[in-house]
Amino acid sequence: MIGQAAEPLPAPEEPGFGAFFDRFAGARVVLLGECSHGTAEFYRARAAITRRLIEAHGFTIVAVEADWPDAAAIDRQLRGRPPEPDGEAPFRRFPTWMWRNTDVAAFLGWLRGWNTGREPGAQAGFYGLDLYNLSASVEAVLRYLDRVDPEAAAVARERYGCLMPWMDEPQDYGRMALSRGYAPCEEGAVETLRDLLEKRRDYAGAGGESYLDAAASARLVKNAEEYYRLMYYGGARSWNLRDTHMFETLCALLEAKGPQSRAVVWAHNSHIGDASRTDMGRERGELNIGQLCRERFGQDAALIGFGTHTGTVACATDWDEPMQVKRVNPSRPDSYEWLAHESGLGRFLLDLREGRLPPALREALMEERLERFIGVIYRPETERWSHYSACTLPEQFDAYVWFDETTAVTPLPGPEEAGPEETFPTGL
Repeated sequence: MIGQAAEPLPAPEEPGFGAFFDRFAGARVVLLGECSHGTAEFYRARAAITRRLIEAHGFTIVAVEADWPDAAAIDRQLRGRPPEPDGEAPFRRFPTWMWRNTDVAAFLGWLRGWNTGREPGAQAGFYGLDLYNLSASVEAVLRYLDRVDPEAAAVARERYGCLMPWMDEPQDYGRMALSRGYAPCEEGAVETLRDLLEKRRDYAGAGGESYLDAAASARLVKNAEEYYRLMYYGGARSWNLRDTHMFETLCALLEAKGPQSRAVVWAHNSHIGDASRTDMGRERGELNIGQLCRERFGQDAALIGFGTHTGTVACATDWDEPMQVKRVNPSRPDSYEWLAHESGLGRFLLDLREGRLPPALREALMEERLERFIGVIYRPETERWSHYSACTLPEQFDAYVWFDETTAVTPLPGPEEAGPEETFPTGL
């Protein structure tokens, strides 16, 4: 039945691909997923859709599942802003291939060309939503305050001093706070963010983009301090804090860019599909940015998932281990991926919104089935338990993009630094 209702898609590189997604161009936020962090076709498809939304429909925010400081360094290049002095090179920490790959590089090259010659308000920015890279965020706040308010910088430097011993291994701070039974650095992080937000008008003359960067960095420090404490408690609390942070950062971007601003989000299916329609929410009490966007924006949020049957994927077996290219197991017969594979179509778009599917197909898809989630870690030998979760696809997403066989991303050369086990063990 999927084969009759789905719309066959051309390859993402072909000119007509992006136009299939014009139906979602009226949304305030279009969230584009992926069922792995290492699949080239997903990056190419998201790039083609995003180009279309920018060129034809005026979207100006590209917000991705990446750390704010790293994306901010790239954004300066894309929009002709000078680099920060002594800023660290972006995307050098595990898993580097997630954003340092040839498909992302090609999209960013296009985005830089698009921005060239345009007024700042008409340019499209590239922003990170995630809450890691604590050290670079602290540095960004202090660097900004040193320029605009040296007295406030001295206060912030003293407050952040509590976190300084833990910059290289922030998860050790969480372990220490757990063993002591209190959060010694929480107050300073909260107060620094509060002061920045309260002085927004005072700092307006120093430049809106610089303030946005500093405020986002201070928000990251405040939430990361809490995240590294919560990650040792298990359960849903650390996941929910992380996705709430991503949602708050997205909302701050939309507010800063004005009421007519619109955003494209790139993140994993586990983040952009409505968690309340999966066992993430139903069994584990987890929420995500897709669910929060639906609750805030209603039909002005479009949630688009991506899937594949088999192929290759760039991944690691464990955290901080070298990247490998692994073969993706064929999908299970009790999964949504299997139903998509049985359609016989190599690529398709399935519009899942109410009234867009034949009633019999919608009824069949409403039956809960398994769905595969591959993060930066992939363990084919334990796939059923480590990578599948029960979902209700037509309620989880507004649309589903299918590539029957996919290939691994090609990483860019460069050193990789060890990173804290921030999303261990799934790497989502």
